[in-house]
Amino acid sequence: MYKLLFAILGWIFVVVGVVGIFLPLLPTTPFLLLAAYCFNKSSDQFHSWLLSHKILGPPVKNWQDYRIISRKAKWTATALMSSSAVYLLYKDSIPLYARLAALLSLTLVTVFLWRQRSV
Repeated sequence: MYKLLFAILGWIFVVVGVVGIFLPLLPTTPFLLLAAYCFNKSSDQFHSWLLSHKILGPPVKNWQDYRIISRKAKWTATALMSSSAVYLLYKDSIPLYARLAALLSLTLVTVFLWRQRSV
């Protein structure tokens, strides 16, 4: 039951990560990292598939093996988070506390991102 739950979660995270490739405000790599974690707990076959995938695998492998994030990924994430921050600043229908919490989260993620080593 435990392995089945992690396998299902892994595939859900893969699907959300792939959707994130096409939707600019949805991150891809964090969901793929979660998928890799779930697959590591549930299925060697799925975990190997994800790591060896020619598109999805490299960012996951770089993070798991070396804790490295590519400069392209950093710049893309920063640009998308910045555009989200600008949108939040001007969106009056969102309560102020929610906008401030989101801006704080975006700032913390950006700081974390740029403190990691790059390729």
